[in-house]
Amino acid sequence: MTKARQTIPGLADTDAVLKVLRFNRDCMFAVARRSRFDPENPRGEGFFAMLPLNMLGLQVLALGHFNGAQPDFRLLAKPGERPAGIYMWAVFAPGSLAAGSALFMEHMASAPYDGVSLYTRPNTEIGRNYNDVLGLTEGVRVGEIDAPHLWTFPRQPQTPLYDSYVPGAAPGTIGVTIARTMEDLARVITIRSAVYIGEQECPYDEEYDGNDLAATHLLAYVGDEPVGCLRVRFFADFAKIERLAVRKEFRKTRAAFQLVRAGFKLCQKKGYTRVYGHSQVRLVNFWSRFGFRIPENARYFVFSDFDYVEIVADIERDPDAVTIGADPYLIIRPEGRWHKPGILEESAARTVSRPSIDRRH
Repeated sequence: MTKARQTIPGLADTDAVLKVLRFNRDCMFAVARRSRFDPENPRGEGFFAMLPLNMLGLQVLALGHFNGAQPDFRLLAKPGERPAGIYMWAVFAPGSLAAGSALFMEHMASAPYDGVSLYTRPNTEIGRNYNDVLGLTEGVRVGEIDAPHLWTFPRQPQTPLYDSYVPGAAPGTIGVTIARTMEDLARVITIRSAVYIGEQECPYDEEYDGNDLAATHLLAYVGDEPVGCLRVRFFADFAKIERLAVRKEFRKTRAAFQLVRAGFKLCQKKGYTRVYGHSQVRLVNFWSRFGFRIPENARYFVFSDFDYVEIVADIERDPDAVTIGADPYLIIRPEGRWHKPGILEESAARTVSRPSIDRRH
């Protein structure tokens, strides 16, 4: 840090740095030349320091009020939580140490930092030149806030798990998508009929209970073969995951796990923080792998000849959850494809003609 202070003005003092590292050790990466590194006495020659910001922190940064010398932990994402933005707190990597940026970016490509944009506010000419070399863009917009003092390196987010199915995928590849067509719904019905009606002898009218057209259905594929499904219904302050089914011949795959995780991701993207379910009593251990628990005062009950118990799971709200205030085009994109421009955005290229109205006059 002593050498860094000689070239970078305004660095946080050592006590402030140590407090941040106690909060989240990911915030600093030390680098050293291989030729000088002693594993018995490891010492860094340079470092990459970053602060994972929550949405409030990113907004404060954009407004120009973020105090980098004494970071407010209320503005930082918690360890393991996906941040809204990554603030490059300081970089000291002179000479050949600059090559360490590749290792730093490799770590930033893993969860929970993958796809999260980087932000900097260089205060030296060297820093500005470094941003230019790395391809950062000067001047950004964070929501409704213009931030000409910030530089950004926007990163493409990973395809969400609930839209990971790619037609023509290699055999054995597991992908998940949302049922959007009548043909997709037919696949869901076929899978559930095989599992619940065929194997568990559930009566038809009890399996198809009147809720299927008021729900979102996830479909799992192995290669191009539809193998499993999951139903999600959304209520005011919780989402309910139900009707998980995987064809018998594919139960040794990870399809069931991918479906549940995709369901959680979908709920998080919609802003939910609590998921509710009914577990067959014999399957509580399976659901506990995803964070489900039997709540206090849970009720045990029976339907369709099986015994069930209530379960709940608390989840983290996606920092980029779809909410009022989001881009109106994003809100009208196909369900689960908020990360891709939709067909209605393409229609915006046409001039306004109001055909059905103008013909009346």
